[in-house]
Amino acid sequence: MTDRRPARTLVFAITAAGLLNNSVLVSSTPEILRALGQPVERAGLVVAAGALPGILMAPAVGFLADRLGRRRVLVPCLVVFGVFGLLAGLSPTLGWLLAARIAQGFGAAGLINLAVVLIVDSWQGLDRAALIGQNSAVITVAVAIYPVVGGATTELFGWRWIFVLYAMPLVVAGLVGLNLVDGPPATVGRVRDQARETLAEVSRPATATVVLLGGLVFLIMFGLFLTVLPIHLDHRFGLGPTKRGLVAAVPALTSTVSALVVARARARVHAGWLVYAGLGVFACTFVVMGVGPLWALVAATAVYGLAEGLTIPTMQDLVASDVPDHLRGSVIAVWTGSVRIGQTIGPVGVTLALGVFSTGSVLVLAGVVLLGVSVVTTAARTLVPRTDG
Repeated sequence: MTDRRPARTLVFAITAAGLLNNSVLVSSTPEILRALGQPVERAGLVVAAGALPGILMAPAVGFLADRLGRRRVLVPCLVVFGVFGLLAGLSPTLGWLLAARIAQGFGAAGLINLAVVLIVDSWQGLDRAALIGQNSAVITVAVAIYPVVGGATTELFGWRWIFVLYAMPLVVAGLVGLNLVDGPPATVGRVRDQARETLAEVSRPATATVVLLGGLVFLIMFGLFLTVLPIHLDHRFGLGPTKRGLVAAVPALTSTVSALVVARARARVHAGWLVYAGLGVFACTFVVMGVGPLWALVAATAVYGLAEGLTIPTMQDLVASDVPDHLRGSVIAVWTGSVRIGQTIGPVGVTLALGVFSTGSVLVLAGVVLLGVSVVTTAARTLVPRTDG
């Protein structure tokens, strides 16, 4: 535990800064690629480039945060994220843009999980679940607002101006440096021992399940909702960037409400059932998005947001439960590393799929596969004790 709790607003600011990585770009990727003389189907590469470094860096950041302290790791991450984000806006070619996005991803890799680590360090029980839910509400609001802001900025001023928003992490870095009070780093022993203990924690069946499902949920979020859906809205319905951003913002209300009441839901329903139910809802909504008219698609995104607001904070709390203080950052970072794998594989995978299938077919096929995964994981009940009713 730290000697002093961080301000909630500071934790939320770290989270909001980390969400800039992809959310501010998604509604403008068609315009960015056209301006750089590239086919729109390469949108997945732009999204994946920002997530790729997190596959290795997210666990490394958590590992270092356990050894050095949270502030010493957070400030450099925020600075790298902001500087290369600004430089990405000057890219003359797709290659330069992807290189800047990859460098940017090194800084962004640990921001979301370190915000959760700060919460788990300082709050416990249902208070912790409630605050993780509030932090998740910040995520859903940011994911809703950023595409609208990015799309409107592109239409009004041009796509390069959206990268000015990456000055925000530099401001947050200053706030963290001035206001975050770290306790002394935990005694973690040798690096080899820390790695072995972390592996033992992650190998527990419940923890391993949450780690794998975290990667799957973010794979569908980044591959389908953030990559395929904007292209689907462009190709099938002819929506411009601002309208695409508005559709992406629809889940904000339901996901924010469900994230804010997740502690109440946890008091009545076992966390495992919330995760299983969320997977089933995700599957059904993507099928509707793929085959339905625009009004049905919008309704499905609202239901999707409801499941997202319950599922993500619940998984974050589950992975942090019963973890020793000196391993907390490392274990949560392993979950985040799985999330980064999903964020990377999802956009790249759908980029390949879009070369063969239509956007609607990709959404439907992914929904069917996800429904199968939901049935199998629910039957396994790894996250729910067998004595639970």
